Amino acid sequence: MKAPAATILIVDDKPSFRFLLETYLRDAGYAVHSAANGGEALAMLERTGIDLVLSDLVMPEMDGVTLLREVHRRVPRLPFLVLTAHGSVETAVAAMKEGADDYLLKPIHRDELLLTIGRHLESLRLRQRCDQMESLFNEQFSFQNIKSVTPAMGAVLNAAHQVASFPRTTVAIYGESGTGKEVLARAIHIASGCAAAAFIPVNCAAIPEPFLESELFGHVKGAFTGADSPREGKCRRALGGTLFLDEIGDMPLALQAKLLRVLEEKVFESVGSDLPQAADFRIIVATHRDLKELSRQGRFRTDLFYRLNVFPLTLPPLRQRRADIPGLVDHFLDAFRHDQGKTPAGLSNAAIDLLMRHDWPGNVRELRNCLEYATIVNNGGPIQPEQLRLQQQAAPPAGAASDTITLHFEFTADEFSHEAVVHRLLEWALQRTGNNKSAAARLLRTTRKLFY
Repeated sequence: MKAPAATILIVDDKPSFRFLLETYLRDAGYAVHSAANGGEALAMLERTGIDLVLSDLVMPEMDGVTLLREVHRRVPRLPFLVLTAHGSVETAVAAMKEGADDYLLKPIHRDELLLTIGRHLESLRLRQRCDQMESLFNEQFSFQNIKSVTPAMGAVLNAAHQVASFPRTTVAIYGESGTGKEVLARAIHIASGCAAAAFIPVNCAAIPEPFLESELFGHVKGAFTGADSPREGKCRRALGGTLFLDEIGDMPLALQAKLLRVLEEKVFESVGSDLPQAADFRIIVATHRDLKELSRQGRFRTDLFYRLNVFPLTLPPLRQRRADIPGLVDHFLDAFRHDQGKTPAGLSNAAIDLLMRHDWPGNVRELRNCLEYATIVNNGGPIQPEQLRLQQQAAPPAGAASDTITLHFEFTADEFSHEAVVHRLLEWALQRTGNNKSAAARLLRTTRKLFY
């Protein structure tokens, strides 16, 4: 037997009119309940799951507007449609100002009734789906989903929990690439009670300097060549929530001064406009660089550094929290099962030993990538060491020199050249760091810019 499309509650004091509506709706496949007055409707709402209320406005004892208020007090987002005569449209408009979703004029036309109800039920389904996705997203990035048993990481998480209660305090997150700085920033945002507002990430290293100011603050039409229409910046979108500035150490000096004004005066201006807008959002920044050292070198404003460094958090690299690796493995394998519908039967002892010995230059991101690869190529049974792509990347044994690496590349006479050697070296560094370019640059003891 096919389940009804939805359950609708009809509220009207005229039995004949209720019967007409019930017939229309049942013929269309809906489950229908009816009530003669507001009191009966509220009792029905308490004991039955209702998806939409269709109510007359003029009724004895409790009118439609009073019923509307009481329904929304108990079930705030329940769709509520009102029925009114042609001469009472003003009353229907007043009801919509009180929170009614729509109104229908009497006499009711069947097609219009079904079309209006179908539209509002579809809107309800979309809202419920969005709520579900938002809930899953928030759960994915909550503190409960950050796995750690090590004291160093535990101290960072405790401090992050504390600052989450202060939704306007600026937070600076330091740590190597791949340690989870954005994950921690999102957890702080969600725990701040601002989950309904936006979390807006901006990668300061990924956006070309000429466009970064417009990306952050927006621009008005005609502000510069090519600005054919106004644009809303990330600051505007972050209102009430969190603006996350990743790789803040790469922000140009000229723009640093404007960010300092946002922090000090809590206002910003779109490019080409002199109208200040309130900067009502938390700023969280992240970087793998030493901002204090950059400020000594004149590459980062000292005043901005101290303004950003209100509440610093430093994420330890994975090689300093190896005890967390087993828990992270379980967490990622569970995630792969949920996303891909495939989970291997755990890891072999040799594979676990390899993970525990590896030095993890790409940190948690590298661990996740190698486990995802292993999950894909695994054809049953526990994951084996060769499926992890880490055999040549294990950390040297205790006591061995760790600052010298011997590499062996083979070339034919025709292909040997300086460019070929550099190409092989870059490939090796990217493979070792799980395609993390910043980590690969550090591994080769060069700058990210030169690496590119």
